[in-house]
Amino acid sequence: MSNIADKFEELGVIPVVVLNDAKDALPLAKALVDGGLPCAEVTFRTAAAEESIRLMHEAYPDMVLAAGTVLTTEQVDRAVEAGASVIVSPGFDPEIVDYCISKNIPVMPGIVTPSELAQAVKRGLTRVKFFPATAAGGIKMIKAMCAAYTNVRIMPTGGINTANLEEFLSCDKIFCCGGSWMVKGDMIKAGEFDKIKDMTAEAVALVKKIRG
Repeated sequence: MSNIADKFEELGVIPVVVLNDAKDALPLAKALVDGGLPCAEVTFRTAAAEESIRLMHEAYPDMVLAAGTVLTTEQVDRAVEAGASVIVSPGFDPEIVDYCISKNIPVMPGIVTPSELAQAVKRGLTRVKFFPATAAGGIKMIKAMCAAYTNVRIMPTGGINTANLEEFLSCDKIFCCGGSWMVKGDMIKAGEFDKIKDMTAEAVALVKKIRG
């Protein structure tokens, strides 16, 4: 997990992708790589997720691919088989977390309360997702929760955009942010991959500006 976390921290922003058709996977991957973000959290909200991860991994083996919205251990197996490097869940599901740990599969569960964070720390996890970030209290909640857990760092996801990215990335408790503003479903559906590439490049530039 440490290598993946280091890569995520280096990039600063992780595009959160919903793909309804696997035919969009390769042009999307190219847009992200060309825009400077060779990574994606591909959510298992659609039937196209597994094949999309497989196609992206085969074409761009250096891309760091997370499988998001993983709700079952069966999805864990399918995601890893397809080429996902890390499992991301929207909430803290002990069964999924323990399953991943038992198989040495990097996992980043979602948390939103101190109790859930405590369960993650108890299992030796130091990198977790905070979701839904803005709806659940945003930066104030993250700082308050992490005060007692000095080794934990957070990936907030949900409601992150260009207007509040600086607020989140400027906090030393946050190692990266998940965001979908540069990979919105309507742009993917319309085949606007040049626009996605440009918006990805703008996100990369914004991260560099924020971090000085």
